[in-house]
Amino acid sequence: MEERELLLERLELALDRIREIPGEDWQEESLQHWKEYFTAVAKFLLLIEDTRQFLEQGKQNTATLEELKQRNHALYEDILPENYENSFANPAVAVKCLGEEFGALAAFLYTEMRSLIGFTYEGRLDELVIRMELFSEVYAAFVYEEQENRRLPSYASIREILYWFVSDYADVAAEARVRELVCPGNNFAADIIRRAELTDLRYLYAYGEYVGENELAMAKFLNSLPEETINTMADTYTEGYRIGFEVTGKDLSKKAAVDVRYQLGFERMMRRALENFDKMGLQPVIYRAAASILYNPSIYKNGFYSVSPNRQYEFDHKDDKALFLDKMYCSRKLEVMHTAFEKYKTEARGYAGPAVVETFGEKDFAPVNKPEAVKMTDEQSTLMVEHRAQMGQLQRQYIIEEERSFTIIAFPIPEVGDCFEELFRETIRINTLDYKKYQRIQQTIIDALDQADHCEVKGCNGNHTDITVNLWKLKDPAKETIFENCVADVNIPVGEVFTSPVLEGTNGVLHVTKVFLNGLEYKNLEITFENGRIKNYNCANFATEEENKAFIKENILFRHKTLPLGEFAIGTNTTAYVAAKRLGVEARMPILIAEKMGPHFAVGDTCYSHAEEVKVYNPDGKEIVARDNEVAALRSVNPSKAYFNCHTDITIPYDELAELTAVKKDGGRIPIIANGRFVLHGTEELNEPLRELD
Repeated sequence: MEERELLLERLELALDRIREIPGEDWQEESLQHWKEYFTAVAKFLLLIEDTRQFLEQGKQNTATLEELKQRNHALYEDILPENYENSFANPAVAVKCLGEEFGALAAFLYTEMRSLIGFTYEGRLDELVIRMELFSEVYAAFVYEEQENRRLPSYASIREILYWFVSDYADVAAEARVRELVCPGNNFAADIIRRAELTDLRYLYAYGEYVGENELAMAKFLNSLPEETINTMADTYTEGYRIGFEVTGKDLSKKAAVDVRYQLGFERMMRRALENFDKMGLQPVIYRAAASILYNPSIYKNGFYSVSPNRQYEFDHKDDKALFLDKMYCSRKLEVMHTAFEKYKTEARGYAGPAVVETFGEKDFAPVNKPEAVKMTDEQSTLMVEHRAQMGQLQRQYIIEEERSFTIIAFPIPEVGDCFEELFRETIRINTLDYKKYQRIQQTIIDALDQADHCEVKGCNGNHTDITVNLWKLKDPAKETIFENCVADVNIPVGEVFTSPVLEGTNGVLHVTKVFLNGLEYKNLEITFENGRIKNYNCANFATEEENKAFIKENILFRHKTLPLGEFAIGTNTTAYVAAKRLGVEARMPILIAEKMGPHFAVGDTCYSHAEEVKVYNPDGKEIVARDNEVAALRSVNPSKAYFNCHTDITIPYDELAELTAVKKDGGRIPIIANGRFVLHGTEELNEPLRELD
């Protein structure tokens, strides 16, 4: 109570100053845009305080749906697409109005203030206080220079204020994030899932996330489904999680917390899922997808979240950390994360891994590369790659990779279009296909591939893929196998066999005419491999080759200079392919399903990353020995060179595939797929759904 009283006192002091801002005059005419900027942000912060009072007084529980909708819209109104071209959160607007030097800082500061929405709904008073104090400090620096010297403060002085904010509170944020990750207590989202009256859609507004038509329509749709369907969805998801531990011989009974991730609108399914996890002895940790610079926000969201109100806004701010990123910043982040994990090391050993409900079907998004947005330098990109590797190594010291598991399942959202309800039903069917049938057919494919020295893959119908993939050489074929027989457990739905290819001798071109990866569209994506490593790459998204290559390097290579081919796989889920094709949504399917709809290639780490020593077996009892490659083999001598902390799957659809052939050492050829159809004896059943397209 004493701490809360102190925080309230600090908050009121900051608010007293912020309330004065809209009524204050700036004498220097040339600085009037700054007056407009500070007034706009101040009004937003006063709306945050009004929302805090609204919540504290319990009005959330008594307000009408329309009142809650209006309040939610007001909080997000400024960054909605129809308003964004006039918003100071838009770097282009901030630079135009406030100048090239200060514009990016100003847009960042406003964006950081916008992270207060979530903190307000969670009642995290400390987060409100430190940000309102930050804004007041920056404003005071501008007012002093304007009144005393009729000029702006120096860029360095304002950047320093912001830099020390991210540095000084890094320890608080690190402890909060680790606690959210591994400690099930005080779970804001789980309370909503368990206690809300889900037929009353007002509950959606209790999160503080943007609530649009997707969230409302999804919740309403799930409420219309019979209990049996909801149970099937949730049980498939949680049983996949349990089986993931079972098939890899990991002891689930030692675990206490499951990392649940989902999108708003799925609460009815998630309520059943939490009940299932409870029976396994697991309590949920569910955290909000990060919005504040202190919590490392990303366009790739983890936690609970809603459909983005404006994806361009998020794209514009994805590199804001470049304003502060230097060696001292990275060292500080690493230091405080180590301290936080050390504090919660017992809880970290009880972390079982993520259980993810993905969504797909958002409208196409072609990001605009704005010159005004913050960009990382080459030096910062290199530093970021090193920092991510170090953070990954640190986390794995406390959350043992060999002892945890995961599962992922995906469903469409209403934004996919008029086919939504039919696609949703098809997705449930796809997620619950007979895994025994696929297991049997896939074993036939594996038996053929185990005879191969390498595979050749070639495209058609506008796809100019032409690549040779070198395969692991078996020492004891009676006991060993190259490919994993993947059915629906951690990676739902069923339908692929995969391996870690040998890099040396893997050469050629991978091409796809159109693909969505991590929510971003790529047109004519082309990657050239030399001895299993990316040698060159390009796409047709932007007007210049420089922009296209930068887009790929940032979002597929994750700023690495090159990546190895970490996985080669053959998707067998022709049912999913036909459903997507028939409904015209094949380009919008999530990689989780799309990777089962043709052969795919993953750049980055292998599927066995950090767990190469753990023996894994197929249902036929053979050990999968291709868990490694020449890069991952460096882990014993130089771990920083062995892993890249990324893995992106790129699928060639069946209708762009001329051939996939297993080639023996003696030159003998075993065709697996020819002209988009399975031709290997014993795989004919996979073609039955494809006849619908004929």
